[in-house]
Amino acid sequence: MAGPLEGLRVLDLGTRIGAPFCAGILGEWGAEVIKIEQPGTGDFMRGIGPFVDTDDDPEVYSLFWAVEGRGRKSATCDLRRPEGQELLRRLAETADVVCENFRPGTLEAWGIGPARLPDRLVTVRVSAFGQDGPYAARPGLDRLGVAYGGLMHLTGEPDRPPVRPGVTVADYLTGVFAAEAALVALYRRDARGTGRGAVVDASLYGSVLRILEWTIPAYERLGLVRSREGNRLSNSAPLDNFLSKDGRYVCIVAGSDANFARLCRAMERPELVDDPRYTSLAERARHGDEINAVVAAWAATLSAEQLEERCVDHDVPVATAYSAREIVSDPHFEVRRDLVEVADPVAGPLRQQAPYPRLVGEDRPVPSGAPRLGADNVEVWHDLVGLSGAELEELIAKGVI
Repeated sequence: MAGPLEGLRVLDLGTRIGAPFCAGILGEWGAEVIKIEQPGTGDFMRGIGPFVDTDDDPEVYSLFWAVEGRGRKSATCDLRRPEGQELLRRLAETADVVCENFRPGTLEAWGIGPARLPDRLVTVRVSAFGQDGPYAARPGLDRLGVAYGGLMHLTGEPDRPPVRPGVTVADYLTGVFAAEAALVALYRRDARGTGRGAVVDASLYGSVLRILEWTIPAYERLGLVRSREGNRLSNSAPLDNFLSKDGRYVCIVAGSDANFARLCRAMERPELVDDPRYTSLAERARHGDEINAVVAAWAATLSAEQLEERCVDHDVPVATAYSAREIVSDPHFEVRRDLVEVADPVAGPLRQQAPYPRLVGEDRPVPSGAPRLGADNVEVWHDLVGLSGAELEELIAKGVI
């Protein structure tokens, strides 16, 4: 089934996650994505675990790559060499979007920066600190974006050092924001008829900064430096990840007056609603330790399943902290088709996260499996760029492809 971006061609020059994830999002909406990889080694993600053994490959195979490399074709080309740079310029004539996350200035040094590519291209440039400014030339990865963007300072317990989020938040956030900007630029180029592309400057720290809620204006106007609160919130209670009788954590959010009253009924403690310490959100926040302790004591008497059932029956917001084990077995994920089986060319069928989100009433196509390195060299360099068989063989022999 064709997606709404069918006919759009995206060149993924990136590595790791940020720029490739942007390209992958466009691919999951139907764009053709061609990943350009270094001959011999390929994307960094091919070599990072966890790994699984495969029958047809004596080497271990990266499950990280199986997810992040899906939905695209692979062509090898050494962009550090003049022949490779010329190939990229020729391929760019056929494309709509280029996604890259080299250090700023790298593509210009190679003669393949936006100024040397067609005007109609939308070039997505992902970097740690942006394309300009005093820190632009610094190297950087996801964790630096989380730190510099302000999220690391807010993550963890108040009396302990900051901790990183469990996944590469800055990379993924930046990929999503960059895909949004790319679509805006494409709309302006095509629907508005300008015929010109744009350069998207997407920094890892910038995407994190954008989600900091009220943090900046509260400092500007109130002098308040927001800091770590753990699983609690200073302005709301009861709220926490409560330990159940069977050793699992259940998140219960009952800050509003209505939800608090419902939780009291679920706990069979209706008298708490009239307790002067808990009659308003402000009072409950002021006595957060006490009311959270009450909920924690109740939670410890029930299993996670019983806690969820009790809260759901009384319309209290609740969710158990799921691991992969619960995700793959919960019927809600199955009914909503949140997981799909991807036909990986190396590892075989692999259950993965489905494309997200979806249009109501429409199914999203299942992505193709992550390609073997250089699997599409002939299609890209012969069919699209127009190299003859002899030219292709010569460049392969020279290590350019």
